[in-house]
Amino acid sequence: MPRGDKSKYTGKQDRKADHIAEGYEKRGVGKKEAERRAWATVNKDDAGGKKPGGSGRGRRTGRPAARKGGRKGSAASAARPAAARRASARKAAATRKRRAS
Repeated sequence: MPRGDKSKYTGKQDRKADHIAEGYEKRGVGKKEAERRAWATVNKDDAGGKKPGGSGRGRRTGRPAARKGGRKGSAASAARPAAARRASARKAAATRKRRAS
């Protein structure tokens, strides 16, 4: 099998790569570079092709690179006023102290 052959990838992986490449192209990345990055992301997420004979068959996708939940959450908490964060920290400390005894 030559390098770059995509015959061991499932339809879902192919659609995923197309969707990722589309997003890169929208942001001004060239077509070839977008395609390269998209397949690199699919490989990182799924550990290669999932069809029989491909590495990673049957393995779950762990924490895909495409998920941005942690970053969005931290930005929201950083936007809160310092007083609100301080009050929340005090309340959490009091709860921990109460539950410890």
